[in-house]
Amino acid sequence: MNKTTSSFSKLGMLITLGIVYGDIGTSPLYVMNAIINDAGNMKSAVPEYIIGSISLIFWTLMLITTIKYVMIAMKADNNHEGGIFALYALVRSKKWLIIPALIGGSALLADGTLTPAVTVTSTIEGLKGQSIAGFTFSNSQNIVLVLVTVILLTIFVIQKFGTERIGRSFGPIMLVWFSFIGIMGLSNIFNDLSVLKAFSPIYAVKILTSPVNHVGIFILGSVFLATTGAEALYSDMGQVGKYNIYGTWPFVCTMLMLNYLGQGAWVMTHYLDKQYMNLNTINPFYEMLPGELRIFAILIATMAAIIASQALITGSFTLVEEAIGLKILPRLRVKFPGDIKSQLYIGSVNWLLCLVTLSVVWSFKTSEHMEAAYGLAITMTMLMTTILLHQFLVMKHHRVGAGIFVTFFITLESLFFISSLTKFIHGGYVTVMITAIILMIMVVWYYGNKRRDSYLDESQSVSLIDYIPQLEKLSKDDQIPLYATNLVFLNRIEDDYAIKRSIIYSILDQEPKRAKVYWFITVNQTNNPYDCNYSIDMMHTRNVVNVQLNLGFKKSQHVNIYIRQIVNELLDDKIIDPQIPDYSMIRNRRAGSFKFVILNEQFQDLGAQEHMSGLDRFLIGGRILLQNITLPPALWYGLEFSDVTEEKVPLFLGSHVDHYLVQKKIMNTQK
Repeated sequence: MNKTTSSFSKLGMLITLGIVYGDIGTSPLYVMNAIINDAGNMKSAVPEYIIGSISLIFWTLMLITTIKYVMIAMKADNNHEGGIFALYALVRSKKWLIIPALIGGSALLADGTLTPAVTVTSTIEGLKGQSIAGFTFSNSQNIVLVLVTVILLTIFVIQKFGTERIGRSFGPIMLVWFSFIGIMGLSNIFNDLSVLKAFSPIYAVKILTSPVNHVGIFILGSVFLATTGAEALYSDMGQVGKYNIYGTWPFVCTMLMLNYLGQGAWVMTHYLDKQYMNLNTINPFYEMLPGELRIFAILIATMAAIIASQALITGSFTLVEEAIGLKILPRLRVKFPGDIKSQLYIGSVNWLLCLVTLSVVWSFKTSEHMEAAYGLAITMTMLMTTILLHQFLVMKHHRVGAGIFVTFFITLESLFFISSLTKFIHGGYVTVMITAIILMIMVVWYYGNKRRDSYLDESQSVSLIDYIPQLEKLSKDDQIPLYATNLVFLNRIEDDYAIKRSIIYSILDQEPKRAKVYWFITVNQTNNPYDCNYSIDMMHTRNVVNVQLNLGFKKSQHVNIYIRQIVNELLDDKIIDPQIPDYSMIRNRRAGSFKFVILNEQFQDLGAQEHMSGLDRFLIGGRILLQNITLPPALWYGLEFSDVTEEKVPLFLGSHVDHYLVQKKIMNTQK
């Protein structure tokens, strides 16, 4: 983490505004519109209804965003990292907790496809009929869709440049945005000061059963849109630091509430006006502004919507990288555009999100239809986060507090989830389908690995200790050509020196591979994001090295970088023999050549595994498919420019004996 964002500072808070609050900060663009739509039309949005709705918004922000996420979730930081997978890494002592982690993570990724679509579309729709320098913008929705497409494509293109630069440039824009919406809201509050009653929770409770609320508890589906960005506060903690979020949230929350109150006061003043009373789709955010400020508002809102989209996209990168590190998703190429480790870019995820987001835009066409689908997936994520936070509090010996916490927030968020289910038939099925697809990939990869490991026959492992004499003899056998000075195998060695039989077979039995030093490197993923250390076991030799490389789930896996440092340190300590090459263009080079061997274990025909259940065939077969279409090991370990040999070896799942095979006769043997 960069020092700028790891501790409380003015610059850090400015960057935080640009990275964290895009989603929740643009909610005033569409929340009140959705609430009026629930009422049926403007004339039905009576003062009692508006005050109760804003009271629900206020207490939702207080309870879910402020108390749950800012005050509680940010205590559960994994070496300064946040998000549902970083939280799972903290509490995964119980196996069943992987289930809420998988559901919550897949739902959060699915939500990232709808947020850019709804925020940008709702903003650009504000241009309809507006005059700019004598030019009146068309009312055509197709023109809106074209502009939205251009903006979204631009957003996805700039992701590869890194979020720190984006944060530095977007921070001042978001500062202007929040200041603007707060001032505009405050100026409208004076139109009807009775809107301030919304601060009382009594009105929030009353509106749920009031006759003026025609949708009852399902109004919470629209209210929930005001807090959909709360998860981003926790997920982006690693990029900006918790103290910068602590420092900026009071300002952000105040500006948001001033704007909601201002919109409410405007509606209460104009709900019976002839020009508005029969409308069921109206955006109070723009309507309450003076005419001369609307163009500026649209421009700054467009930039804020771009920032909101950017925040969800980069949040998806972080989520996917954490899932890869925890072996929940297959390997994908991760790039780091800047000098900050937490600023990353995953091209395949970026363009897949782009494709899905643009498909959503052109399928739903209007922000009204998108809002109807928005929020369902994120309620699932919040419920799953609550379950994981409960376990975190239990681990911290706050059992009573954990019980109160989980009871209260499961109840509250279940109400939001139930109310959001009405969105399913109006488009929520899209995010549910995307969630299901992502969840299926996670389940197949995670449980496919688990089921595969359960079938592995113990006979496939041997003790490396037993073969050290042969390795030492082979290393000194001048009759066999030197295969490499340093021969490196990237495979796991257990504490008892158990190693896969196929590795020893590759060295000794195919064509003996003579090397001066044999390296067996085990890459261990740790729960701490930025761990980077190693241990060496020479096993009483000078040329057989067991390396345990411990890397945090956010550290680079480029093994070639680490191995050269390790070699030089062992040479310095005279633990291995000198390797000075006879010929080299590098002056004072001490290490010889490196050759990396990666064993690509290919499974035998799963259909022939009659002892396997159908579910196991599906999981293991799906895992094989994902392995074959995602990043190969050589690229994952950063060895694309190294000397790498990939050997395909069979992997047999168990030593099942076919009891139907019976010997009948042996004939004509020689005695």
